[in-house]
Amino acid sequence: MSSASSVDDFPTVGIIGGGQLARMAQQAAIALGINIRVLAAAEGDSAALVINDVRVGNHDDPQAVFEFAEGVDVVTFDHEHVPPSILRELQASGLSVRPGPDALIHAQDKIAMRRALTDAGLPCPSWGSIAADAPVEQMREALAAFGEKVQWPIVLKTSRGGYDGRGVWLADTLEEAVSIVEGNPLESPAAWLLEERVTFRRELAAQIARSPHGQAVAYPVVETVQTEGICREVIAPAPDLDADLAIAAQSIALRVADVVGVTGMLAVEMFETADGLLINELAMRPHNSGHWSIDGAVTSQFENHLRAVLDLPLGSPAARAPYSVMVNVIGTDKGDLYSAYRHVMARDPHLKVHLYGKTPRRGRKLGHVTVTGEDLESLRERAHHAADYLAGVIDE
Repeated sequence: MSSASSVDDFPTVGIIGGGQLARMAQQAAIALGINIRVLAAAEGDSAALVINDVRVGNHDDPQAVFEFAEGVDVVTFDHEHVPPSILRELQASGLSVRPGPDALIHAQDKIAMRRALTDAGLPCPSWGSIAADAPVEQMREALAAFGEKVQWPIVLKTSRGGYDGRGVWLADTLEEAVSIVEGNPLESPAAWLLEERVTFRRELAAQIARSPHGQAVAYPVVETVQTEGICREVIAPAPDLDADLAIAAQSIALRVADVVGVTGMLAVEMFETADGLLINELAMRPHNSGHWSIDGAVTSQFENHLRAVLDLPLGSPAARAPYSVMVNVIGTDKGDLYSAYRHVMARDPHLKVHLYGKTPRRGRKLGHVTVTGEDLESLRERAHHAADYLAGVIDE
């Protein structure tokens, strides 16, 4: 399938989901001359405000997805929530879906992910699972056995649907774990993932881009800082990271991509522990941990994602500066972002501001700021000041 373009029939990439990731992909697409079509849930979605080819519909509505995909050259994603059955029908019609449903299931279902990675010998926390419809007594026995095996507390996760700290609980005792499971009923195919609580030094993320014919590039390993389950800060590259450990993290990400067959961007979130690295989560799309690359890398994660899904040669992921610091702008009760521009831009002319066109709401990711340079302490102070001022946390 192909889509006519005003520029020599350049391809059209269809992105399911109208969030900020699709919005930022548009910036890369403009430079490449590539057309973007987006399937947004509403006309006011972040990407729908800046992309001229917008279809409104639900990602789990087969008719809406099929109509959206008519005439595009490849389908990719702003999020990982499209039902695999719909994606398989798209593939059966001859359309390229990247990443495909057999890969994407490992980002949609945490138990499928844990099983595949464990079978491949990749480093994961100790884990177990409980079916959503298991009898209460069976659930209790499984929780007790797992807690005894790894020692309390344990982490409970919904296998599907959780993000930014949602769908994750810490249980200190068996009774607390039983209360969490009983108080949050799941619908199949979701299930309960049980994990050991990992003692870690910090959280890292390794991103790679991989094309259909197997070319892959690895970005510098970054440190991510979480606040209440939401990524607050990313430092690229991770400071004081042992060179061998950095290579190990990139190798793990490349191995994960090969094992599950990823096409496009892959982010592998990891724990750095006293004994090495453990894989936490996967994302098969551009990811918050890679937003620094827009201003700090030779080729942004958004450009390389487009290159990868179109099977174009990949761009260099090398950093442009010794350090890049990205801080998310997290919403508060204050809502006048634009009025803050004069202050943050005058205070720091080297600052880069990226806002997502979202109505401010407490806890919502409204945008991010990035600074690049050599003095890491100064970069962090500047980025946090700007993000806090934009969000209304500080006023000077």
